[in-house]
Amino acid sequence: MQIKRWTDLTPAQKTALVVAGAAQLGVFAAAWADLSGRRPENVNGQKAAWRAALFVNTLGPLAYFLRGRRHSTWTEASVPDQTGRVVIVTGANSGLGLETARVLAQHGATVVMACRNAQRAQSAAEQIRALRPRGEVVPMALDLGDLTSVASFAEAFTQRFGRLDVLVNNAGIMVPPLGRTAQGFETQFGVNHLGHFALTARLLPLLERTPGARVVTVSSIAHRFGHVDFTDPNWHSRPYAPMPAYGQSKLANLLFTAELQRRLTAAGQDVLAVAAHPGWASTGLQGDSSGATLLNRWFAQPAAQGALPTLYAATSPDAVGGGYYGPSGVLELGGTPQRVSEADAAQDRHAARRLWALSEELSGVEFTV
Repeated sequence: MQIKRWTDLTPAQKTALVVAGAAQLGVFAAAWADLSGRRPENVNGQKAAWRAALFVNTLGPLAYFLRGRRHSTWTEASVPDQTGRVVIVTGANSGLGLETARVLAQHGATVVMACRNAQRAQSAAEQIRALRPRGEVVPMALDLGDLTSVASFAEAFTQRFGRLDVLVNNAGIMVPPLGRTAQGFETQFGVNHLGHFALTARLLPLLERTPGARVVTVSSIAHRFGHVDFTDPNWHSRPYAPMPAYGQSKLANLLFTAELQRRLTAAGQDVLAVAAHPGWASTGLQGDSSGATLLNRWFAQPAAQGALPTLYAATSPDAVGGGYYGPSGVLELGGTPQRVSEADAAQDRHAARRLWALSEELSGVEFTV
């Protein structure tokens, strides 16, 4: 059969070839990106061999997606018994925080739902109580955008509870218009990072007195395009950009986790600092626009599934200090939890120490570890 030249093809044939080529290129790019970001233990075989296989027409990428990736079987049913344990979940009135609180309470933990809006917190607590969990849920007021509220919460919690097994730094704000916290910090940096930094510092003595305690901080895939601007972290002198500001705050979460674990290890403490991310989960974090709602409906996993990496980091005996846990599916967008890799920027020890010093200066809270 004679091979036609491009100029001999009909418009429909040209369109079909372009679409097929773009689809093949897209599958290859997705497979390459997924393989490159996957930890070696999460790949069936050698990563170098799979990279070579990806160039075998469309069959290589398809074979990788079908056979190349390892998935965990960990679900919320895998959560160990939490009876007698006390857990704080920030932002527990909705989304990932609500699902995290629900599962921990159902497995026997006393869960303190630390929320800014008292009415919503009480309503969320009633939702969980209606499920008749084995553990108790306790709403408490906490506004991470006000360091005075952070201090008050930590004092009230310490007076009421004699232990803290897990602190889940879950609450977050995503791509809002430019705003300021009570102390004048850019809202995302102030709430997502500085508020949790100060909260962890104030609760650390109680964590250190509780055997096997953990600090779990929820980051995001968005940390990969984050950059901490140490000269202007709060967007005073540069034009505000919501998504880069969000990426900065999520990168700060990982730098904080890594530095906290290094300091805990050096001090001989058995507290673990662990991080997690939910992938793409359908929560209110993306906003309530028609576009966000439609994309969530088509592509996002349920909030209960998105909470699994946080639950794994908080409860699994296999979680390690400094570890980062996320979904095991394609590009970490969904799936059961496993240990995942963070961007190179999140492993920068100099940046982590610099951020720690800056955070102490801005928050006025000094860690004792």
